Amino acid sequence: MESLISLDAGVIYKGYQSDAARTWAVGEISEEAKKLIKVTEQSFYEGIKFAKAGNHLHEISAAIQDYVESFGFSVVRDLMGHGIGSAMHEEPQIPNFRQKRRGIKLEPGMTLAIEPMVNVGRYDVCWEDDDWTVVTDDGSLSAHYENTILITDGEPELLSILK
Repeated sequence: MESLISLDAGVIYKGYQSDAARTWAVGEISEEAKKLIKVTEQSFYEGIKFAKAGNHLHEISAAIQDYVESFGFSVVRDLMGHGIGSAMHEEPQIPNFRQKRRGIKLEPGMTLAIEPMVNVGRYDVCWEDDDWTVVTDDGSLSAHYENTILITDGEPELLSILK
């Protein structure tokens, strides 16, 4: 049985939060699992192409979903990104899937944690008894990729990078 492990790490610096997550292979994994990890990471970058002042929040969401689904994968609906600042989870919530509304207009100075979570199978997830561990309902593999970004007058700035 192949395994992937995701790590979600937050850091506090001078009173401000930062959040990042990555998924790594445990041992040998299939080509499909390798593809899942790469697609999940790239979906973040596809989304932040729209993370510019004057654009709307849900343009990021739509870009992530469109990219992920073009590879036949699905985007988790029950968990999403978030605003971040002096607290880890602030408004706005940032879905990784298309919304009917455009969402708020992005402005310089906003800090956002964009975090696609992508499944090989269906998008449904459930929580284990510890109320922390999340697994796919159908037992398929899942990957997670997250960075904290700053909206600027130009391109977004990455504030958290895990290698």
